[in-house]
Amino acid sequence: MPDRLQEYRAKRDFSHTPEPGPARVRAETGGNRFVIQEHHARRLHYDLRIEHEGVLLSFAIPKGIPPAPKQNHLAVHTEDHPLGYLDFEGEIPAGSYGAGQMNIWDRGTFDLHKFTPSKIVLTLHGRKVEGTWALFQTDGKNWMIHRMEKRPELPTEMPTAVEPMKARRDALPRNDEAWGYEIKWDGVRAIVYVLGENVVVQSRNLRDITAQYPELRELGDALGERATVIDGEIVALDEQGLPSFQRLQGRMNLASPRDVAARAREIPVTFMAFDLLYLDGRNVMSLPYRERRRMLEDLELKGEHVQTPAFHAGEGAEFLQAAATRGLEGIMAKRLDSAYEPGRRSGAWIKLKNVRGQEVVIGGWLPGEGRRGGTIGALLVGYYEDGAFRYAGNVGTGFTDAELDRLQRLLDPLRTEASPFAEGNVDRRAVYVHPALVAEVEFTEWTQAGILRHPSYKGLRDDRDPREVVREPEVERGV
Repeated sequence: MPDRLQEYRAKRDFSHTPEPGPARVRAETGGNRFVIQEHHARRLHYDLRIEHEGVLLSFAIPKGIPPAPKQNHLAVHTEDHPLGYLDFEGEIPAGSYGAGQMNIWDRGTFDLHKFTPSKIVLTLHGRKVEGTWALFQTDGKNWMIHRMEKRPELPTEMPTAVEPMKARRDALPRNDEAWGYEIKWDGVRAIVYVLGENVVVQSRNLRDITAQYPELRELGDALGERATVIDGEIVALDEQGLPSFQRLQGRMNLASPRDVAARAREIPVTFMAFDLLYLDGRNVMSLPYRERRRMLEDLELKGEHVQTPAFHAGEGAEFLQAAATRGLEGIMAKRLDSAYEPGRRSGAWIKLKNVRGQEVVIGGWLPGEGRRGGTIGALLVGYYEDGAFRYAGNVGTGFTDAELDRLQRLLDPLRTEASPFAEGNVDRRAVYVHPALVAEVEFTEWTQAGILRHPSYKGLRDDRDPREVVREPEVERGV
């Protein structure tokens, strides 16, 4: 029978390229594997290769696999490739045919429904692609690829504005084996909605922050055409790979696309995915946490700007100590059999901190002295209790000069003559503001009078409603 790899060999110098070598191929039948490779050649395109009679039929598809009917994409029929190409990834050197980086974008198996010299119909079963496509010739030479069946209608109950589930502060659970443990990420909570190339990012107060974090569009590429809603945390990592809330401040409250693009290069963010709420037409919030996590991990979300950190079933004390050793804020405990309860502060989720932290609302400032003369010296902060704004002390440490300048710009327009605190005037030198900005602080303890002792400023939060900021309960018991 003819040598179907002759053209493949003729185009390549195997002493120069890492591509699968020139071994001849025996006639084989019954193979049903496929691979889609992302090929960064002279122009980015995708290569679809399907197993047939001992070789891989190959098509270069410049615009990728069409995700919906009514879209016909060009498919350039190229030379057959050896089966070794099913697993090939690597850099094809400059000067070689097809020079550029080759990565596996998806792979799996297929069901073959029709195969003629001018038309191929097959159902692909991959991680990113699932459905039936037709490859067909249009003029005896050029090929196109077309999705055959209609995309399944998404149910009307697909979430579009999910308020994230919240956790309570408590001690380590006593029934350790019934709980799963995750890192508590020091960042901005976000729920991401992905449908094909459409990616929407919402903060925990349902504000659209998609434009603020353009890196998260990577989720659209990672998920292909899978419809998903994912809960997680946006973090900025420091030089040691640890989340830095202070570093993340540089990505908040940016309005100009130019500023966002510049800061994204300076301070890239990572989305830490930790829960799955919806997948391919199915609302999975009622499933147990353990099952949702398994489904999330099966998506294999891992890239430059997205990760799926593992969770640990049981061994909470050891995990909390390991987090402390690494300098992390704390961990989350989640009951393995718990459903996802949007907006609820449920006892099924517990936050366990290695450091004491508190969200506070800024009610004013005290002018600085000495080097800080004419600027903010300390913030006056408080929290809400039974509808009243309670004074919680002054925060005078933890600032950089740049952050003090930013706070001054944000607070100046909020000035007010009267004290916003329920107790009235706090200090005759105070400059009061409307309580609209939420900050996060670390501290050592609460005094008998309800004042923070030794608080240190960590940064502003742009995803909190000031009226929801209350005093965190003290941890006194287990679960």
